[in-house]
Amino acid sequence: MRRVSAIGGAALLLLAVAACGGRDSGGGTTGTAATGQCQGQQTTGITDTSIKLGGIYPLSGPASAYGDIPKGIKAYFDYINAEKNGIGGRKVEFVVRDDGYQPPKAVEEARRLVEQEQVFALFQTLGTPSTAATWDYTNQRKVPQIFVATGASQWGTDTAHPWTIGWQPNYISEARIYAAYLKKEKPQAKVAVLYQNDDFGKDLLGGFKRAIEGTQVQVVAEQSYEVTDPSVDPQMRNLAESEADVFLNVTTPKFGSQALAADAKNTKWNPLHIVNNVAASITVLKPVGFENVQGVVSSTYYKDPNDPTWESDPEMVLYKEKMKQYAPGADVNVPYHTFGWAVASSFHKAMEAAPCPTREGLRDSVRNLKGVKVDMLLPGVTLDTAADDGFPIESMQLMQFEGERWELFGEVVDTRAEFGPLTG
Repeated sequence: MRRVSAIGGAALLLLAVAACGGRDSGGGTTGTAATGQCQGQQTTGITDTSIKLGGIYPLSGPASAYGDIPKGIKAYFDYINAEKNGIGGRKVEFVVRDDGYQPPKAVEEARRLVEQEQVFALFQTLGTPSTAATWDYTNQRKVPQIFVATGASQWGTDTAHPWTIGWQPNYISEARIYAAYLKKEKPQAKVAVLYQNDDFGKDLLGGFKRAIEGTQVQVVAEQSYEVTDPSVDPQMRNLAESEADVFLNVTTPKFGSQALAADAKNTKWNPLHIVNNVAASITVLKPVGFENVQGVVSSTYYKDPNDPTWESDPEMVLYKEKMKQYAPGADVNVPYHTFGWAVASSFHKAMEAAPCPTREGLRDSVRNLKGVKVDMLLPGVTLDTAADDGFPIESMQLMQFEGERWELFGEVVDTRAEFGPLTG
C-alpha cells in the first residue's frame, strides 16, 4: 500500500474533492454522489463543508481525569474552524459522549454516535476496555475508529479490525523503555508492580516481563486492582513488604495518585518509582504534593506545557493562546489538554492526506503515514504507519520529576529501531 506523507496532503485532498464529491451511505444525512476513484465509498457524516466526529470519554467515574482531553481537542477544532476554514474547507463538529469508563456504556454511546448522530468517524474512544468493547461493532459497520486513546498493543497488531487504529505509543514499547533504563541504571533491580486488572495493565506488565528476560532485573511482587476498588492502599502495603528497590506503577490517574501518596507515606520503603505515561500528568502528581514525588520517572512523546524548554516554541505559544480563547477557564498547563491538541492536529494531518474524503479514504490514510510531523510532539517524534504497522507513534523519551515539573533526560528512543517491531 502506498505511503502518504503530510507534504502535499492539502493538494491530495483538493484533487480528491474534485474527483469524489460525497455520498449518503444509507444514513439519510449527507452528501452528493461520489464519482471517479472514490465512487461507492461512504460519506455519512461528511459534506463539502462539514465533518462530524464522535468521541467517547470517561467524563465521570474513576477515570474522569481524562475528561480534560476532549477540551484540548475541541479548542483545536474551534480554532481551525474559525481561523483556518476547518480541514480542507470543512468545519469540524466534535460530539463527545460519556461512558464513565464502563465498556457496556461505551457500546451504547458508540451506537448512538454512529446510528443517531451519524458521525463520519469515531475519533478517540478512550480506554482499553471501552475500545475493546466497541471495535467489533465499528468494524462491522465499517466506521473509522481513529487514534483511539489507549496504548494497547492489539490496536496495531490485529489484522481483523482494519477500521480501528491507535495513536499513542503502545504499552509494550513503553515497558521496553523502562526495562532498558533499569538494565543500565539498576541491572540487579528487584521490581514490585501495581497494575490495573484488565488488558491495559496486563499489556504493560507482560511487555515489561518479556523485556527483562535474560537479565538480572526481576519482578519480585505483583498486585492488581479493579477500577471499582475504592483504594489501592492494601495492595501498596503488600508490595512494600517485598522490599523491592523499584516500584512500577501501572495505573490510571485516580489510582496513580493513590499509589504515589501511599509510597510517600511509607518512609520505610523508598524504591525508585516509575509511573506509566497515562498517569504521569501534573494533575495526578499535584494532589500528592510535589515534595513527595521528587525523582519519580516516567516517559513521554509530546511537549509538556509546564516545561520552560517550550516557553517560546511556536506551537506551544499558539496552543496556550488558542486554549485561552476557545476554552476559557481551562488550565493551559494541564498536559491532558496538550494531548488533546496534539491528537486533533494529528487527525488534521491524516484527513488532509486522505486520498478520498470518505470513510475508506480516512481508513487508508491513517495506515499510510510517513514521517508526518505534528508540532506538539517532541522533536524527533513523527507519525509513521504502513499496511503492516498500525502504530503511529513509537518513539518516547524518559523524564524525571524535579522541583515542580518533569525534566526530560536521555535521548528520544525509536522503539521500532531499538527493540524491533511488534507483531500479532
